[in-house]
Amino acid sequence: MNSSDTVLVIGACGQIGSELTLALRQIYKNVIATDLKEPEGELKESGQFERLDVLNRNQLAELIQKNNVTQVYHLAAILSATGEKNPELAWRVNMKGLRNVLDVASEVGIKKLFWPSTIAVFGPTTPMKNTPQWTVMEPNTIYGISKQAGERWCDYYWQKKNLDVRSVRYPGLISYKTPGGGGTTDYAIDIYFEAKKKGKYTSFLAAETRLPMMYMPDAIRGTIELMEAPIEKIKVRSSYNISSMSFNPREVAESIIKVIPGFEISYVPDFRQKIAESWPESIDDSVARKDWGWKHNFDLDAMTKDMLEHVPSGVAVH
Repeated sequence: MNSSDTVLVIGACGQIGSELTLALRQIYKNVIATDLKEPEGELKESGQFERLDVLNRNQLAELIQKNNVTQVYHLAAILSATGEKNPELAWRVNMKGLRNVLDVASEVGIKKLFWPSTIAVFGPTTPMKNTPQWTVMEPNTIYGISKQAGERWCDYYWQKKNLDVRSVRYPGLISYKTPGGGGTTDYAIDIYFEAKKKGKYTSFLAAETRLPMMYMPDAIRGTIELMEAPIEKIKVRSSYNISSMSFNPREVAESIIKVIPGFEISYVPDFRQKIAESWPESIDDSVARKDWGWKHNFDLDAMTKDMLEHVPSGVAVH
């Protein structure tokens, strides 16, 4: 690790970016946050911000060269539920945005590039339990299709242009700091806010819909550990499976009831139910554990305790 590196975070105001940027600023002197929207609070006050549209290749190249950027974290994307409502936009942002970053990074000689994939690259024909690192991938959402194509592009740029691209397939991510961003797993964020605010929650997924999940502190730490790992330890250039826990809405409610005994949950599945049913129930991440030492710290009850300590009372879900 070289703390004098200049790090660029694209999509810094999103669910992952807002927390990852702050974590990177604890390590590196120069971390430039970029997004289409203005940051707020600590993210705004803690360092440099530039407005960036990742679809504008020239603007991206100019920003990287002007600031002598050496590492890039490219997080800007349209997520699963939002993408189904506007497939054209999702494809353009997720695919053209990535291609722009890959091209500019390889042209200017970026040292390392992080790009997140997702469990949405899997589909209904994928083995649902302990989904292996290498398996059938037939995604049926535009988000999953764009991320699967992105994995192939990342591997291609490593093979053909020797660009040090690193990636993980995030499961559902849960955080008390930022609301969800239009994802199918966002019930697992909303439920904690509503538990503190109203003592009840209506889930848009059915009670037994089990999905792989991860608490944000584990995701942030794992992402940085992947990027800090020696290059010879990174054997997978498409994207690594990582996981920590799998649960369903009923189990989250039971975990909350241990802390808030009167909490109630009801179920009104919507269009996101079909998306969730096409995704794995649990993930085999043994390759990441073996290659670069990935490990998780939080299980469901530990996460619930921490979430309910930090989610403010009387705050509505955005």
